[in-house]
Amino acid sequence: MSAVPSDAARVDPLFVGLDVGTQSVKLVAYDPAARRVAATHGHALELIAHDDGSREQRAEWWIDAIRACFARLEPGQRARVAAIGVSGQQHGFVPVDAAGRVLAPAKLWCDTSTQLECDEIMAAAGGTARSIALAGNPILAGYTASKLPWTRKHRPEAYARLDAILLPHDYVNSWLTGRRWMEHGDASGTGWLDVRTRQWSQELLAATDADRDLSALLPPLVAADASFPISAVTAEELDLPRDVIVSAGGGDNMMAAIGTGNVEPGVLSMSLGTSGTLFAYADRPVVDAGGGWAAFCDSTGGWLPLVCTMNCTVATEAVAKLFGFSAREGDEVMAESKPGAGGLTLLPFFNGERTPDLPQARAEWHGIDMENFSRGNAYRAAMEGATFALRYGYGLLQAAGMRFGAIRLTGGGSNSAAWRQMVADVFELPVDVPEQTEGAAFGAVLQALWAHDHAGGGNAGIAGLAREHVRCEPSLSARPDPAAVAAYREPYRRFLDHLEAARRHYANRPGAGAA
Repeated sequence: MSAVPSDAARVDPLFVGLDVGTQSVKLVAYDPAARRVAATHGHALELIAHDDGSREQRAEWWIDAIRACFARLEPGQRARVAAIGVSGQQHGFVPVDAAGRVLAPAKLWCDTSTQLECDEIMAAAGGTARSIALAGNPILAGYTASKLPWTRKHRPEAYARLDAILLPHDYVNSWLTGRRWMEHGDASGTGWLDVRTRQWSQELLAATDADRDLSALLPPLVAADASFPISAVTAEELDLPRDVIVSAGGGDNMMAAIGTGNVEPGVLSMSLGTSGTLFAYADRPVVDAGGGWAAFCDSTGGWLPLVCTMNCTVATEAVAKLFGFSAREGDEVMAESKPGAGGLTLLPFFNGERTPDLPQARAEWHGIDMENFSRGNAYRAAMEGATFALRYGYGLLQAAGMRFGAIRLTGGGSNSAAWRQMVADVFELPVDVPEQTEGAAFGAVLQALWAHDHAGGGNAGIAGLAREHVRCEPSLSARPDPAAVAAYREPYRRFLDHLEAARRHYANRPGAGAA
């Protein structure tokens, strides 16, 4: 039986944000009346990795993790849930048949096995520049578009039975509600959505498969403040009230933008997660003719110019494992080293790279000698490499005339005081950290709150809700240290030199992207 309040006393509703990430599913239950998080739960996920660059997960793992997170909520908390928002890892491809059954493992954002298919799509569309003209973005490794021809070649039976193209958060929404839809933010990460018009590019869909109408497989696009009722079956299973609604949801970066208050001009957000991202709100499409950054829509009705690197905490965790300690001990280990890591440089391309577009690249150590290859220097070099890669992307935004006065930091890396300070020193900008460090899950909370208000006839603005509920924690702020700022300039120049050498090395290899 669905949960109901245990007494007649008025209880304030809770709003739940689910973040379906690469490493885990996280649930945040928020009480907006008290402005406090009532509960936070997480459940780890596995990853299927192959030598060809494939990175996949089974969609049922996400649902099992969501069930586990809800089961850890107290019965009284479940009874208070009014709305749910879902944040999902972008670009993944969940193939489903007419009955809603998943036909194959979901290929993920960090899957680089489809670079050949990227090149084939763009060639069919008339080249990289033409692809950008059609949709605002090139078709990059990891984007959903290239996963369709890959599936046609390697999983022909699944492709033949394909009835719907779903992104990870779309699939979770369909499980919650029994309905299929897409919203513009995550849809723009497929590579098919013209971000200027917010319509599917029929030319790029045809370039992906000239023999099949892929637009018939895409769910309808909905407004950012849309909502849908939870299905009775799912409400029963999760022990939730039957009047819970589910908001439109969005990609993890779009939700992290909401969760860090990045829903109006002037804010730069940085997420230090499995991938690293930089993103900012825009009230108009911001397209780079050279494809230097992703020209995405956001999940509030605006746009989200975004720089993505595919290797962030991946790098620090890999090095910590190599030297036999936990990344949670990283700050202590790094105290053994100084800026520049004794001359060590790491290009942290464990999963290939997106910015710059080097899908075939692999991680590279440079500058190792008999004295400097210590665990402290190695761990610092991993953190520096991930940070320098984002700094390179920031330079692209600066070259386009974008200016910012501070950074709002989110993601798992923001829990590290050493990393917060490094970002402040390398970017030469003050760093602030919202109280809710799970930015994507909290953004899903706020979108659910917004949708619930509109479903009830209200007219709350998402920017006003963000200003009301997104608060920074002063004790976690970092300000540039002039000595460290100067000390990082030469290591960053050295990183750029090695990066340029890597670009030349991989430029002419089969399947190389347009670096």
